[in-house]
Amino acid sequence: MLQSTPVYDICTLSDFREDDIIISRFAPYLAHHKNLHAAHRHTFYHLVLFTHGAGSHTIDFESFKVQPYQIYFMIPGQVHSWNFEGLTDGYVINFSSSFFNTFLLNPTYPENFSFFTGDFKDAVIDLPKTLHARIVALFEEIIKESESREPQNTDMIRLLMLQVFILTGRLSSSNSGPASYNKTLLKTFQKLVDLNYTRLKLPKDYAELLYITPNHLNAICKDLLGVQAGEVIRNRVLLEAKRLLTNPQLSIAEIAYALNFSDNSYFTKFFKKTENITPEEFRKKILNQNHHE
Repeated sequence: MLQSTPVYDICTLSDFREDDIIISRFAPYLAHHKNLHAAHRHTFYHLVLFTHGAGSHTIDFESFKVQPYQIYFMIPGQVHSWNFEGLTDGYVINFSSSFFNTFLLNPTYPENFSFFTGDFKDAVIDLPKTLHARIVALFEEIIKESESREPQNTDMIRLLMLQVFILTGRLSSSNSGPASYNKTLLKTFQKLVDLNYTRLKLPKDYAELLYITPNHLNAICKDLLGVQAGEVIRNRVLLEAKRLLTNPQLSIAEIAYALNFSDNSYFTKFFKKTENITPEEFRKKILNQNHHE
């Protein structure tokens, strides 16, 4: 599968590395990695709490205004860029997909939080004043543990991070109460789309894998997302197209082929129908933004 570039893993950011986690205050991290302003991908989970700063940051081509006591969460594979104004500080934690594997009986536990589903609407959270001091105190403890040589300091970091996840997760109504059968089906559908969007393009293909009818799948998507199942699939293809277009080394033909389109013109029609611009025009726009940042 073709990748958009650049792609950073934890080894790339080795000066801040300890096993499969990176913990840092944000200002020195940013000063050390000036190349991270331009659009890039991570192979790891990434979370930042801003305590000072202004400007904007972009997750999967959606722009957000930076402000103090905003926390954002990203999953592996998302495309990200920053455009800060003045001093920006806070905390950053990057951790691998396997970081909680040996610690929790259910290694996919973090995925239960809506901010780790890849939906940007849930991934950027402005913390209420009542949580400011408590969340900052937890990040300070995480920094302290990362610098200590105390026994089980990595496990203590995991416990502190889980507190951050739970306290932040409680702010979202989608994390409240037990998951309904339809919510579980939707989550499974979205995971299946993530794995198969290049080869399975029709709702009936996924309905078959879920042992439900296409009408039932459409009803679930309409009820919980407000869109039809076909749109969920098309949106995932479109997102990957945008991610790949951030790589100037890839031709439009290569991207069309990677996404399993029969030819360039069909891919261009598909892209323009939703975005109102051609893939080439989208690429120019993104590369110009990166250049100015």
